[in-house]
Amino acid sequence: MAVSPDNSLRARIDAELHALREASQLRSLDIPRGINLCSNDYLGLASDPRLKQAVLDALASSARIASGGSRLLSGNSREWEAIESEFAHFVAAESALYFSSGYAANIGLLSSVLQPNDVVFSDALNHASLIDGIRLSRARKIIYPHRDLQFLERALHENANAPGAKLIVTESIFSMEGDLAPLDEILHLAHRHSAEVIVDEAHALGVRGHEGRGIVASLPDRSRILAAVYPCGKALASCGAFVCCSAAIKDYLVNHARSFIFSTANPPYIADQVRAALALVRAADDRRAHLRQISASLRAALTAAGLRCSSGDTPIIPLILGSNESALRVAADLQSAGFAAKAIRPPTVPPGTARLRLSLTSEISHEDVHRLAQAIIAATSFLRDAPSPSLAHAVHPLARGSV
Repeated sequence: MAVSPDNSLRARIDAELHALREASQLRSLDIPRGINLCSNDYLGLASDPRLKQAVLDALASSARIASGGSRLLSGNSREWEAIESEFAHFVAAESALYFSSGYAANIGLLSSVLQPNDVVFSDALNHASLIDGIRLSRARKIIYPHRDLQFLERALHENANAPGAKLIVTESIFSMEGDLAPLDEILHLAHRHSAEVIVDEAHALGVRGHEGRGIVASLPDRSRILAAVYPCGKALASCGAFVCCSAAIKDYLVNHARSFIFSTANPPYIADQVRAALALVRAADDRRAHLRQISASLRAALTAAGLRCSSGDTPIIPLILGSNESALRVAADLQSAGFAAKAIRPPTVPPGTARLRLSLTSEISHEDVHRLAQAIIAATSFLRDAPSPSLAHAVHPLARGSV
């Protein structure tokens, strides 16, 4: 039976691409030019000659440049076992298991430890990898408004007698808002309601805590934390991610996490790259201090100009602009001024909250920040001439977290 061209898969794809163009939401690939405000290379290690040399040395001494199979087949090595032990010690965890990416770590962890009769409580602004892991688990989902502890406590109380386990899932520093999860309070609620907690430390590793160990490692009581996830592709300028947990959870993941079991292992020299990056991160207090200073400085300048951005001192600074067109226009003006900034639009963020996600690194100077602030103020003058509700930092609580 012939298929109508109008109903074909190709026609549907063309129609959806057209709709994205019409809504100013079509994304494309390009190479950043100018001072990069899109990078998660928070400590500037991606261009550090010491890390480059460590990779070259590891390649030269390695017996092979490919693993040849999954960790359960031919891809395991002493290098991977050693770096897992070293990383677990670094973040004060019992064990660690390395995955090929942060996305693979989150979906592998959540889809394996959760079961359909469990209840998972997820912050509305959690990263897509957390959302997808929850979806794959088929557990019952309750999405709580961003950082809303009253809602979370009420939901935990209402599900006190629900069958199955209870799990709270959150990022420690949220990737699009740049704000911090109230982890102490979340753990207190977890204790009171017999829930476990999973924390994604993607944007805290290397940036926060003693020697850049992240936020979880410094918590006084981690007994309710089932696992913490540490992607290495940001401040560590490497790749892959560690799930840090108990030895029992590690064994469980080795036997149940499909994104681990069915993925070819990364080459063993990558383990040496991560080890070298960890050594540089431990000694990067000066870079972390500079990063906090420029992050606070840019926020202060933008706030003084009447622009809306998050408070705090994390290197992620969302500049909420409202419409897709406004975000694209300001990004283009900044590019002309020598700054590489990207417009972040729905569905990555809720409708009406298109923004620039300004991500600072320690390579950016105070002078760069001053010029950036002046360029942003000039580029957003059209918004201040005609104030609009779109500038309000109002995020629909279910927009990103609807799973």
